[in-house]
Amino acid sequence: MAFKGRKKRLGFRRFIDSFGYSIEGLKYAYLNEQSMIIHGVITILVIIFGIIFKISTMEWLFCVSMFGFVMGAELLNTAIEAVVDMVMPDIHPLAKIAKDTASAAVFILSVVAFIVGAIIFFPRFYAFFISLIGG
Repeated sequence: MAFKGRKKRLGFRRFIDSFGYSIEGLKYAYLNEQSMIIHGVITILVIIFGIIFKISTMEWLFCVSMFGFVMGAELLNTAIEAVVDMVMPDIHPLAKIAKDTASAAVFILSVVAFIVGAIIFFPRFYAFFISLIGG
């Protein structure tokens, strides 16, 4: 193995550099992954509606957790796709399984996030629209 016995550089500078690498990863994902843009727009909308409807602290915790889970999963999906494409540039059934299941994980978390959002926001939207029509 090429890395056996190799020690990682430690220290404050490495710690600071790691933030830069993380920002590079986020930048790549937002520039190259349509799903990240969609998740970002939905996050902004949820924040706006959360402020408008004055959701509770507990509801904010659920929303913020869902933001992190979905976007984190999307970043892992992007990483898995990149590694699979690097080691298996040709179409292979196992490569397809790896990419599809990573994508499915994002899908499942997105559905759960949607359900959480619906539980939090549907009653508020319903009450708002009922008040508009005078019901």
